[in-house]
Amino acid sequence: MKIAIIGQQDFGKAVLEAFLARGDTVAGVFVAPEKEGAKPDPMKTAAQEKGLKLFQFPSLKSPEAAQAMKDLGVDIGIMAFVLQFAPQEFVNIPEHGTIQYHPSLLPKYRGPSSINWPIARGEKKTGLTIFRPTDGLDEGPMILQKETEVSENDTLGTVYFDRLFPMGVKAMLEAADLVVAGKHRELVQDESQASYEGWFRANEAKLNWNNHVDAIHDTIRGADPAPGAWTTIGGKKLQLFGSKKHRVRTFGAVKGKIGEITDVGPESIRITAQGGQIEVSKVKPEEGKKVAAAEWAKSAGVAAGTILGS
Repeated sequence: MKIAIIGQQDFGKAVLEAFLARGDTVAGVFVAPEKEGAKPDPMKTAAQEKGLKLFQFPSLKSPEAAQAMKDLGVDIGIMAFVLQFAPQEFVNIPEHGTIQYHPSLLPKYRGPSSINWPIARGEKKTGLTIFRPTDGLDEGPMILQKETEVSENDTLGTVYFDRLFPMGVKAMLEAADLVVAGKHRELVQDESQASYEGWFRANEAKLNWNNHVDAIHDTIRGADPAPGAWTTIGGKKLQLFGSKKHRVRTFGAVKGKIGEITDVGPESIRITAQGGQIEVSKVKPEEGKKVAAAEWAKSAGVAAGTILGS
């Protein structure tokens, strides 16, 4: 088939390479312009290396973007990790329209941080959806969905890089084949089940040690590796990674005070929360690099009895 790919970063690059690897014709590649001083987008670099026609429009709403898509004469448009708004006047140009990847089980977790939020909320499963882009945010009819379980110690990194990334590349190929062959079905999203979440950033990743150990563990997992859940020590930010939780079911049996580092072991540290303790293997101090938690504690002179969150 003859396609146009709209996307960016490593996922866009992987989708581009997957279509090329099986012999499809990529007539054009649309990549968002890089911010001043930023490194070249990996998808842009891949397109240039392969000698593909490349477009970097500041807005896909421009007449120039629409004309560029018309001139390509493609069978289908493929949107792979797109942060630019793509209007209907643009996505409807290809003969079979356009399909888009979203890393959640729509209609749940619409929005830009749709992988972080299910983990941070303690969901037991998540997945991906290939759908028709509309002018609403992640609201279009669904073509294909794939599920994956979320284990107790899964992180943003493991869920995305180990599953949703490779599953998503394959799903885009599968969905494109179905649409171009006219064998797909489009399911309207159930608005009564819809949820929207904004960006999962530093404010959302701040830890409150008065919360239950389950909620703290889930927040750390949902922010690992980015943006990094954090607390404070001596008024400075300390990010925590590699969380394991240790629940205590007997009331009053939790060791230490809320937010207290009770143990500094050879490979990790333990911090007390409501209902148990959090064990973390790595930390990143405000003015340093990510290191093993025990190594940080030793170099910073942090011992058992230290209270975090102050």
